[in-house]
Amino acid sequence: MKLDFITLFPEMLQGVFGSSIIRRAVEAGILRIDYTQLRDFAFDKFKQVDDTPFGGGSGMVLKPEPMFRAVRKVLANSRDIPSVNRRILLMSPDGVPFTQEKAKELAKYEQIIFLCGHYEGFDARIVTELVDEAVSIGDYVLTGGELPAMVIADAVARMLPGVLGAMDSAPTDSFYDGLLGFPQYTRPRSFEGLDVPEVLISGDHAKIARWRRKESIKNTLLHRPDLLEQKELAEEDQKLLDEIEKEIHL
Repeated sequence: MKLDFITLFPEMLQGVFGSSIIRRAVEAGILRIDYTQLRDFAFDKFKQVDDTPFGGGSGMVLKPEPMFRAVRKVLANSRDIPSVNRRILLMSPDGVPFTQEKAKELAKYEQIIFLCGHYEGFDARIVTELVDEAVSIGDYVLTGGELPAMVIADAVARMLPGVLGAMDSAPTDSFYDGLLGFPQYTRPRSFEGLDVPEVLISGDHAKIARWRRKESIKNTLLHRPDLLEQKELAEEDQKLLDEIEKEIHL
């Protein structure tokens, strides 16, 4: 997969993606990451990419010309990728909410181009003519689009085969199948009077799987019941939920 970031601050992204799992994925050839400095596509000697909004108001708005030129340059450098296998995303608080399902959906593309904004946002013509989809990572305002772009890129990269060391790491992540994760334990078996649940050291893989699934459903019920309301439970999951509700007297 190819990830392209059009940004005023490529150093922010390079610092994060130059380490840990993402760096190893790049070195392994699973990911390719390119950074495009938006100011390189400004027309004037001052490299201005923003201007005051028509109609008045505070703040500055990103101009259309540099962004159009930058996107077209990225596309020209990616002629080998069919347009149907590409997604151009704009980081915006009024975009569709980013979820694990959206991460899995985006992981199917060969290329994602992230438009990282600043100031009071983008000229509307950028939104209507260049962008496939606006995406939001939450109901709050950040200083720029680099942070949400990094969040989305990291979540999408985890879905790619070979990025994670253990093949089953992604499917056991919280939210992967619409539920929160189950509790995890490691050595020592007993710490300050707190013991690892016996089932986890029983060696009975069927019982361990059932315990983990039940704990996942319980965790979701207690902390994010809204997720359960949105999820159609399989018959066995419904039985586990019924057990949990009896145990905690709901």
